[in-house]
Amino acid sequence: MSEKEKSTNQTNIENDKTLTTRQGHPVTNNQNIRTVSNRGPATLENYDFIEKISHFDREKVPERIVHARGAGAHGYFETYGTVGDDPASKYTRAKVFQDKGKQTPVFVRFSTVVHGTHSPETVRDPRGFAVKFYTEDGNWDLVGNNIKIFFIRDAMKFPDMIHAFRPDPVTNIQDSERFFDFCANSPESFHMVTFIYSPWGIPANYRMMQGSGVNTYKWVNQDGEAVLVKYHWEPKQGIKNLTMKEATEIQGENFNHATQDLYDAIENDDYPEWELLVQIMSDDDHPELDFDPLDDTKLWPEDKFPWLPVGKMVLNQNPENYFTEVEQASFGTGVLVDGLDFSDDKMLQGRTFSYSDTQRYRVGANYLQVPINAAKKRVATNQEGGQLRQQNDKAPGQNPHVNYEPSVLGGLEEAKQTGKEYTPHAEGNLVRESIERNDNTKQAGETFRQFEDWEKDELLSNLIGDLSTCDKKIQDKMIALAEEADEEYGRRLREGLEQTKKHGTSQNPLGASDAEQAPKRAEELGHDADPY
Repeated sequence: MSEKEKSTNQTNIENDKTLTTRQGHPVTNNQNIRTVSNRGPATLENYDFIEKISHFDREKVPERIVHARGAGAHGYFETYGTVGDDPASKYTRAKVFQDKGKQTPVFVRFSTVVHGTHSPETVRDPRGFAVKFYTEDGNWDLVGNNIKIFFIRDAMKFPDMIHAFRPDPVTNIQDSERFFDFCANSPESFHMVTFIYSPWGIPANYRMMQGSGVNTYKWVNQDGEAVLVKYHWEPKQGIKNLTMKEATEIQGENFNHATQDLYDAIENDDYPEWELLVQIMSDDDHPELDFDPLDDTKLWPEDKFPWLPVGKMVLNQNPENYFTEVEQASFGTGVLVDGLDFSDDKMLQGRTFSYSDTQRYRVGANYLQVPINAAKKRVATNQEGGQLRQQNDKAPGQNPHVNYEPSVLGGLEEAKQTGKEYTPHAEGNLVRESIERNDNTKQAGETFRQFEDWEKDELLSNLIGDLSTCDKKIQDKMIALAEEADEEYGRRLREGLEQTKKHGTSQNPLGASDAEQAPKRAEELGHDADPY
């Protein structure tokens, strides 16, 4: 064919930047749909438009039930190879912690918890702190929060807790009376309430907040010996929190401030860093303690169980696309590698089912084939099918007819385990009971006494403001918990509520006791306009 014939048959000019459909067809007109005359009507064979608009209609995946609003970044974890002064191998055979200086890629997602995808980042709320380690043994997800404890200690109560904290199902407005109704009747939540209503409930940004695994895990060494472990992330940038007044001012200027802060810092090569520290306890129930080490409403005292540094994390790359990386990033507390294990923590075991289950619902059965979630090593499974399956997880040379195990016909085989199997002993009656050592207020009092004066003032101001709109039965229960925790705490809360008349409504964001004035102020401040 001559050059002249080639040019005659050419239907369009295409290069690497040419817009195409998903079928690979070059798009020659992205401004107008096909119509009968320029006024319409449109015709059904508008393939380019139909593909474009039908995909647009499906751009969103279901929102996370919790942790919907998030920001993320890529980076690496560098191990010290030691746990305090001991070699890491003394406690765990997990490869991610061996060999000083070894770097493991990570992706981190920070988030608020209760509200939706586009809610402000200044809300009074725990913050999620989830880290995905792409280790040489496969993925490890360390899923936690900025506060080191939680509201409840049994997974049975989690849906009720979230329902109480989320907006009212009738008004769609968060209601502090619903929040305190649940918390006053779930006294184990009082320690967490003390943190959340203090400035610790509103971190200044994601870079300057702590992280914690919250739950108790286990480490297992080469000999099959286990210890209990707690994880803590400490920001090298320092820790900063906000008062309610400061958060309100920032929200008025920018309700995406924490996402922008993280993105801008990394773009400007000011890479945020955290040190990972652990607390270690022998693997038993520790009757000498006045709390159960598996109770996630409790802190392990640092003087008895010191924080031991094990490595550092650096975030040095922003996502290229928010949806494919941050929104589709999927974490699960059950995603552990060899040398890491579960404790009997009832909240952890409930989360371990729920987290991965919600990802299969939200992103799909093949969510682990999405690049942000895929392991950065070979993967070979006998799993088949499912919506949006992207590849065949088969090994080189595997018999394609054999998608089961065991087999002598060239299928996949089990790995050989070199570390001694960890075999914890479990014995007891099957019961529905709370743990025995369930003091609900002692540590809340200790936390209150450790607060600086301005933090105490802010805590009590926020509590009094919100509780003043609540039913007196709820007030009395919260006062009783505060009095049990600390004399000053209880006295100031009681006196503050006695001096504050019930006013307005409880239908406000937590801590924003004057928010009910906003609708009226908007009407008063609004400028008149004529119809057009």
